[in-house]
Parts: sequence; C-alpha cells; structure tokens
Amino acid sequence: MNKKQVLVYINNNYKHRSNLLDQLDKWNINYETRNVAENQQYLRELQDKGIYGTPVTFIDGNPILGFQKDKMKHALGLENRFN
Repeated sequence: MNKKQVLVYINNNYKHRSNLLDQLDKWNINYETRNVAENQQYLRELQDKGIYGTPVTFIDGNPILGFQKDKMKHALGLENRFN
C-alpha cells in the first residue's frame, strides 16, 4: 500500500485511460479518479492549474501529464519494479 496521495483526472474520450488506471491497479496504488466530462467542477480545477488536457495524474500534488509510466514509477517510489 502506498502512502502517496494519487489523484487522476480523466475524460470519457481518452481511449487509453484504462491503461493508466490498470497500471495503477497493477501496482496496488490507491487513487481517486475525477472525470472532467461528468463534472465541470473537475474541469475548472484543472484549468485553474493551467492544465487543459487529460489524463493528468497528481502524485502528492505534482502533475504528470498523460500516461508516463516511468515518471509515475519514480514519483511513487517504485523504480525497482519491473512492470
């Protein structure tokens, strides 16, 4: 179980979003998802941070745009894992 706060902003139209969420599940990472297509407040939250696209994963408040597996592993402290 990780101790990092992980928040993932997604959109229904992003065809590879399940890859990102599946990877977090594979690593047994607890996370919260916020769908900007279903809740306009979530979209405004991103725009207030100067971010206009999804997916965005915030790990302890630091954004990672898109599905960048290596960056996510590093931010989560999982560099020694193979997958």
